[in-house]
Amino acid sequence: MQSSLFITAQDGLRLHARAYAAHTQVALPVVCLPGLARTCEDFHVLANASPGNPNHPRRVLALDYRGRGRSDYDRNERNYNVSVELADILAVVTALGVGPAVFVGTSRGGILAMLLAVTRPGAIAGVVLNDIGPVIETRGLVRIKSYVGKLPQPKTFEDGAELLRRLFGAQFPKLTPEDWMGFSRRSFKEAGGALVPTYDVKLGKTLAGIDLKRALPPLWKEFEALARVPVMVVRGANSDVLSAATVAAMCARRPDIDCLEVPDQGHAPLLAEDESIRRIGAFLARCDRSSGH
Repeated sequence: MQSSLFITAQDGLRLHARAYAAHTQVALPVVCLPGLARTCEDFHVLANASPGNPNHPRRVLALDYRGRGRSDYDRNERNYNVSVELADILAVVTALGVGPAVFVGTSRGGILAMLLAVTRPGAIAGVVLNDIGPVIETRGLVRIKSYVGKLPQPKTFEDGAELLRRLFGAQFPKLTPEDWMGFSRRSFKEAGGALVPTYDVKLGKTLAGIDLKRALPPLWKEFEALARVPVMVVRGANSDVLSAATVAAMCARRPDIDCLEVPDQGHAPLLAEDESIRRIGAFLARCDRSSGH
């Protein structure tokens, strides 16, 4: 069972979240945070799997940030930043009465989860960092900057699938034509008789100020803020954003970290195949035990 919920942000903007399953005290809720230009649709397979005890489906919320998916677009693109998005996340979980939760953060979503651990540590009962860590590889940022807000406009979803295959095929060599079509339908929507991205193209401007000649400041302090909760890191074997060396450094600081490398996938793993769902389900059960659920 799923439903769409709309929550008012602190500045009046309307935010969208998709809810799966009913509220339960038996298992911790899960909050899914997508990547920079992605939407709640990326978590549909994972959320429908109801990871954890099948007799007690856990509550899963998948969020659309402002300017993405079914959330309102912001007239001021300067508000597409992690500070505003972090406040939006807090507004959503507060309005929906979500207590301590396990956050599954893909890319930018993982950064937001680490920032949340600094600003509101009591909100977090565990974190899955999907292809993101304290050190972000410049090569991957260059690639992301090259296409966000700059994609050609496909005429059909089939054209969109081919466009995405050309763009991401090297990182995801094993995806089938059906997979690429699904990717296309999660990346484009019909509006005004045309196909447009599922995000505000002004998002691309938010990357303009990043100096890619210098590495971004590392987020080790933010990662250390997760010290009291279970942490899982998922890395795509072909990722150009999260390196194997960074994962090794994370494990050196947190020997209890749960690591999963997804073969034949890059940035960011889709979290839709059986092994990823099984491992995340086992991690959620660990979080339940850790929190006394």
